[in-house]
Amino acid sequence: MSLLEIFCDVDDFMLIFDDWLKKHALAQAPSSRGRKTTLSMSEVMTIIIWFHQSHYRDFKAFYQEYVCQHLRAEFPNLVSYNRFVELMPGTLLPLCVYMYLQRGQVTGIAFVDSTPISVCHNKRIRRHRTFNGLARRGKSTMGYFYGFKLHLVVNDQGEILAFCLTPANVDDREPVPTMARE
Repeated sequence: MSLLEIFCDVDDFMLIFDDWLKKHALAQAPSSRGRKTTLSMSEVMTIIIWFHQSHYRDFKAFYQEYVCQHLRAEFPNLVSYNRFVELMPGTLLPLCVYMYLQRGQVTGIAFVDSTPISVCHNKRIRRHRTFNGLARRGKSTMGYFYGFKLHLVVNDQGEILAFCLTPANVDDREPVPTMARE
């Protein structure tokens, strides 16, 4: 998919999702400033999705070296890297719902695998506070790590059928029955 196709798809999804969220969300206290961001939620999500389709392994380098330099015409209201990172947590719920809706078709053949998501170096586990109580120490084929595991079920065409995020100490076989039901 091209960048424009991804943006159009995400923007159409966000129109429906915003309406649904306004109907079902609890009332929020008014914010102190009430200003809207210059970058829309659709644009933030598009940049995040585009990063995962790029060859970059580091989001900061991707944003500063690629997005800010080569995608200014597509995103004329770009914000600084620090501000973009502040906007990213607000996309968690819409991104999860969007990813769920983009699942592939069951073709009869499925593959299950998991990948580690390390949140810090092993030397810093005792000082790590961000995911304190959520992340755990686990083992992968590359050795011990601290963080989470992303479990995926994909069809023979590489389309995601189901996904699950667990602490790193969860056995790879444990979430499979739940994911296979879907």
